[in-house]
Amino acid sequence: MTRTELFGYSPNSEYQTSVAYFSMEFAIDQSLKIYSGGLGFLSGSHLRSAFELKQNLLGIGMLWKYGYYDQVRDKDNNMVPAFVQKDYSFLEDTGIILSVPVHSAMVKVKAFLLRPETFGTAPLFLLSTDLPENDEVSKSITHRLYDPNEATQIAQSIILGIGGGMLLDQLNLQPDYYHMNEGHAVPLNFYLYSKYQNLTEIKKRMVFTTHTPELAGNEEHDFSLLKEMSFFYHMQDHEVKFVLGLEGDKFNYTLAALKFSGKANAVSKLHGEVAREMWGGYDGICEIISITNAQNQKYWQDSEIAKSVEENNEQEFFGRKKELKSMLFQHVADQTGKLFDENVLTLVWARRFAAYKRADLLMHDWERFEALLKLSKYPIQIIWAGKPYPEDKGANQIFNSIIDKTRKFPNCAVLVGYELGLSSLLKKGSDVWLNNPKMYREASGTSGMTAAMNGAINLSIPDGWIPEFALNGENCFLIEPAQDSLSEEARDRKENANLMDVLENMVLPTYYDHPKKWFNMVQKGFKGVVPEFESARMAEAYYKQMYQQAN
Repeated sequence: MTRTELFGYSPNSEYQTSVAYFSMEFAIDQSLKIYSGGLGFLSGSHLRSAFELKQNLLGIGMLWKYGYYDQVRDKDNNMVPAFVQKDYSFLEDTGIILSVPVHSAMVKVKAFLLRPETFGTAPLFLLSTDLPENDEVSKSITHRLYDPNEATQIAQSIILGIGGGMLLDQLNLQPDYYHMNEGHAVPLNFYLYSKYQNLTEIKKRMVFTTHTPELAGNEEHDFSLLKEMSFFYHMQDHEVKFVLGLEGDKFNYTLAALKFSGKANAVSKLHGEVAREMWGGYDGICEIISITNAQNQKYWQDSEIAKSVEENNEQEFFGRKKELKSMLFQHVADQTGKLFDENVLTLVWARRFAAYKRADLLMHDWERFEALLKLSKYPIQIIWAGKPYPEDKGANQIFNSIIDKTRKFPNCAVLVGYELGLSSLLKKGSDVWLNNPKMYREASGTSGMTAAMNGAINLSIPDGWIPEFALNGENCFLIEPAQDSLSEEARDRKENANLMDVLENMVLPTYYDHPKKWFNMVQKGFKGVVPEFESARMAEAYYKQMYQQAN
């Protein structure tokens, strides 16, 4: 398969440098369920913009038989995970079968291709071990995205990294750059080391994007287990330690990726500062720059909302927003039996569900929360949605506690099935997009970008990408962070109070009493987010800043 046959187009002259982009998840289309959250949304938008710009970039990912999981409800209306086999007639079976060493045995891996014309993306290869030639354990490697079993997680990285490297060789495609989106594909470097026998040669070709702004969140495993599982390909663990200058019994994916790469990037300016502070004390790591995440406007934005904002047509904007709210509220009614009103301000909290993102911060002062829901002068409707990791008991408990606590309120709804389709409905149908993570824990966050593209106003803590965008009271509403010196409980209490103050004293009165000012904020948010946080800017930045090192 030649590059021309693969792409179906000739790359633009400014994007001739060839890139293979490795990611454990890609959010391409609602029908292709191979993603969990923000990492996938980011890589999906990247592939869309690479296609629109005609860049010489292809993706390598995994074909998850059961996806991440399906969110369903049990008899008590609580959220539970379900694992359902996925079949995709639109993926092309390339006929390529690779043999990848895992646990000193050979696992067969088949490559499937998502062609550019199918969904308007750069070409994407997806790897599967669910083949008749494999035993049941080997088949299960590509069953579940982020499988909870440690050995299976490690095997998934081996298939992505080593299997992906082998696939490129099989296709006779030698990219100028290999791009690791997060550290999952780090075994790729050991495959390349077997070819080049030289760290310098790998660093010329490898770049890395880190998304995790806390040390504990960066994956690591025992050297002994990784060696046993053939994670290091043909290298011994003592060679790995010597070549990378590593010590101790644990192998950290992110640290290794920073040592293998010629350049790395954090995903917002603030995250860049955090990442350089986190890793700057280690010898032999590459430079860490910042390229802020972004999302694809063509995919996410409602064209009528865009037209009304660009033409300064306030009446058209509010009319279209009501139509979009009506579409969302049909979904709310179907899931929850609650009828929402298109004339009422609708606040949405929706994103990957993790404890640090604090979906329940609004409820910290329960009496004040109840009073907010009963305001007659400034009524409000609130929707929550998101997917917790199925084995994260704490996050799942928070999710179901919100369902339980808000069951009696006709103006509160918790939705399941948070995937691309529902995410789009929520962003188009919301008036206010709430983002209140614990400070310095959100590397970037991108949901607020696509909300702003659809005329929603961000109500946010100034974390991740927000400081690069926010003009408080002009294009968004900021929640003042509490002092770092306070205890976690005291910070939650203070930031809840700050959130409620802004909501009661600024957001609601502006929406109901000053619609012209509201529309003006929408316009400024819209202009502030595009093109700066549109993924064409990001895809171009990667070519200019990451793929142009001197060889």
